[in-house]
Amino acid sequence: MLSWILCAVFGSAAVFFGVRLYLVRKSLTDICRDLGGLLKEDTNALISVSTGDKAVRALASELNRNLKELKRLRRQYESGDRELKDAVTNVSHDLRTPLTAICGYLELLEREPKSEAIERYVGFIRDRTEAMKRLTEELFRYSVIISTSEDMALEDIDVGAALEDSIAGFYAALTERGIEPQITIPENGVVKRLNREALSRIYGNILNNALKYSDGDLYVTMTPDGTTEFSNTSANLGGVDVGKLFDRFFSVEAARNSTGLGLAISKALVEQMGGSIGARMDGDLLTIRIEWGG
Repeated sequence: MLSWILCAVFGSAAVFFGVRLYLVRKSLTDICRDLGGLLKEDTNALISVSTGDKAVRALASELNRNLKELKRLRRQYESGDRELKDAVTNVSHDLRTPLTAICGYLELLEREPKSEAIERYVGFIRDRTEAMKRLTEELFRYSVIISTSEDMALEDIDVGAALEDSIAGFYAALTERGIEPQITIPENGVVKRLNREALSRIYGNILNNALKYSDGDLYVTMTPDGTTEFSNTSANLGGVDVGKLFDRFFSVEAARNSTGLGLAISKALVEQMGGSIGARMDGDLLTIRIEWGG
């Protein structure tokens, strides 16, 4: 009789702990699911649990505390980033008008008789004004790209043909610098659904980067899935954190006439179209890699 009682007690205890373990595991699964959703969504909702287990409820409470702090920091970041975007847009607009006027007065001044010294000074002013114009235009383009909330108009594009067109547009400038690009592109078309204008700007900015930093070579390789690498040797980039090449306004001191926005624009455009872009250094060899999803 006693053995039956003990079996009943142990059986009941096993059922009790089994059910409790099941409920705890279910609560943890729900927490994982809810946490993933809450991190992706812009919502004030928090994790809720139905179990009475103290450890699980303490875990949910701690996660909720961290979620609230994370959302506060996200709002703070988005507010500051929005203010920065607005400031960049306003500055670029404000600079364009006086720069246009300066360029107009420079044109008038160049028609007047000048001494050799004044001619030299006017040349300095012209060069600096052109640099300011380039920076202003890049600021304006960058502010438009990062501020737009509209989806890009996408179409099926042969990225290999688009790359060839971009290289052809830069070919004269490259060869003038003694750079003979070595190009490997699949013979069969590589079609991706992208924005044609954005893709052209991405390629153009990367090729322009090669013009500024290359020591005299450029290797462009595209794989059958559209992954593209641009490689060139550049001793000037020694010791530079290549990840910073995509930061706003980052510019290597040795690169003249650089706004530091070209690769930042390329990064923004690539990511808007669902791709990824990165860079690495192997000795003095810089490689910029673009990968497209799909």
